[in-house]
Amino acid sequence: MIDRLLEAARRSVASADALWRREEQTAVAFESGRLKAAGISEEAGLNLRVVSKGRMGVAGTTSASPDPEALVERASASAELGEMVELAFPDSSPESLPPIPTYFDRTANASLDDLIRMGKRLVERLERPDCQINVAVEREIADTAVGNSAGARGAYRSTGIAVAADVTRIAGDDVLMIYDQYVGADMPSEADLEALVRSIESRLTPALTIVGSPEGALPVVFTPAGLAAVVLPLEQALSGKTVLQGSSPLAGKVGELMFDERLSIIDDPLTPGRPSSRPIDDECVPSRATALVERGRVGHFVYDLETAARARTQSTGNGRRGFFGKPHIGYTNILFRMAVDGGRRDPSVPRADLGGGLLRDIEDGLIVDDLIGVGQGNVISGAFSHPVGLAYRVQRGEVTGRVKDAAVAGNAYDLLKKIGGCGTDGRWLGARWSPSLLLDGVSVARR
Repeated sequence: MIDRLLEAARRSVASADALWRREEQTAVAFESGRLKAAGISEEAGLNLRVVSKGRMGVAGTTSASPDPEALVERASASAELGEMVELAFPDSSPESLPPIPTYFDRTANASLDDLIRMGKRLVERLERPDCQINVAVEREIADTAVGNSAGARGAYRSTGIAVAADVTRIAGDDVLMIYDQYVGADMPSEADLEALVRSIESRLTPALTIVGSPEGALPVVFTPAGLAAVVLPLEQALSGKTVLQGSSPLAGKVGELMFDERLSIIDDPLTPGRPSSRPIDDECVPSRATALVERGRVGHFVYDLETAARARTQSTGNGRRGFFGKPHIGYTNILFRMAVDGGRRDPSVPRADLGGGLLRDIEDGLIVDDLIGVGQGNVISGAFSHPVGLAYRVQRGEVTGRVKDAAVAGNAYDLLKKIGGCGTDGRWLGARWSPSLLLDGVSVARR
């Protein structure tokens, strides 16, 4: 279909690129411990981008029998009102694509009954009095093909599976929810599921005791889940689009020391076994790792073909597109690395321990596992102020209970200049790998 579509485009426009993707999704949901839904859905579609008389146009379809000529006509009509752009499509051959395992037979061959049994076992492991257990299992199998009028072609198959569980306890006016997930390209092992259960249990038990919140500028351990408010400003600031728009505080700072010199952040689409990994992006650019931050210094911004053309640079292979709309910048796998520990970490603490071994020297502070309202407001400035969704008080190196009616505030760029410690609990959370980080001087207030 890609070849037919591009052949039709060559007869009408100067250049074009296209994506075809077929996705099969299998979903299982348990609510209150009982099987609520189970089913399979499938969708396939095409996305075509053309450049005609220097203007870009886009069209898409999910028709079961797409008409290439009609799609080209719609994309050409879109180009008449499109933006001017000097877009050059890559001409790499399939032989140049990096080898990366994206498809796992165990995941693809798992039946609906297999997924239901997995969900049921997880419900049974998490069952406890006065708690409601919800579990969701979602499996995806995808085939992707991309191509352009310059002769580049690429295709790959991929699998992905997500297993999510939450335990909710309601006692009077107190609602407590503990959530965790496994996300991977291969099926979770028994050890993976057991780790998910232990993660929930290790946070549930201390959360049953409610304590008052401390106040002031305090040391705060942000778990991998709690780091969202700190990570989001960096993701926006390191996007080539925000640099072009003039809104990135990191624009013009390449090579400058802006963060703790032990910190490196990488976007790596070649990480084995991850659902976001791929040998080629959605614009025919071969995948490669991009160092966003290197030893505290601003490294590279991420670009797709359009933003790279406007910035007079090269795409980093971060083009992503759906069936409708033009391609856009998308991260793949973001990895936070600390080159040397050198912080306040207790290496004897077990890997799954709450706080990741960073609590020993905290006289009074917090562990933040979830914040409410992340993503709202002027995120790119780095400033955040959020009520806690799930947080624990730490006193004299010990977790004393869960904190309610508290809020934390700070600036991500400032807090990451001097990281107090890196936890032993590094893990994947969706498409991001990070350990817990101890950040000093976070403003904590009662609400």
